[in-house]
Amino acid sequence: MKPRNILTLPGWQGSGPAHWQSRWERLHGYVRVEQHDWQRPLRGDWIARLEEMLLACDEPAVLVAHSLGCLQVAAWASHSRNTHRVRAALLVAPPDIAREDLQALLPGWAAIPLQPLPFKTQILASSDDAFCAPERARQFASAWGSGLMEVGAHGHINADSALGDWPAGHAQLLQLIAATASLPSPSGPSSDQTGSALL
Repeated sequence: MKPRNILTLPGWQGSGPAHWQSRWERLHGYVRVEQHDWQRPLRGDWIARLEEMLLACDEPAVLVAHSLGCLQVAAWASHSRNTHRVRAALLVAPPDIAREDLQALLPGWAAIPLQPLPFKTQILASSDDAFCAPERARQFASAWGSGLMEVGAHGHINADSALGDWPAGHAQLLQLIAATASLPSPSGPSSDQTGSALL
């Protein structure tokens, strides 16, 4: 699979140079889905930007999302006609934005889509994530139809977790890609549903 079709989706405020997502981009050539405003994330804008990036890929992409980026994937999948353009997604440390303390920070994201995702997904969750209790991560996995791996006590699995290049996480990504390599290409929409339109 071409590295340019592996897209990283950072969370709120983006991923700095020490974050494992940034390290993977430098090491492996993965491409970041850049947002116009990392500080004030507007859900509709973030969804539209992901759609734009996926339409530019020459084959179904694999998404590598962290934190709010996980909810971006779920929100996009609940609206897009182009979900066939994603082969799989690694969802790392999805936050429980439905909590009152987090709703105040990111009010536009409080309604978390909880329907099955139409592509293979794997959640990696920390046992001591301040933004998502383990039982809530299990609820996300059940609702989205995702695999779930609890990776130990690594906080929010971000730069503060001091994971470096996080080879264990990258191994999970490679396993996910390998697990979908033999699957048939997802079927696209009918000819009158192509393009960037969202439902």
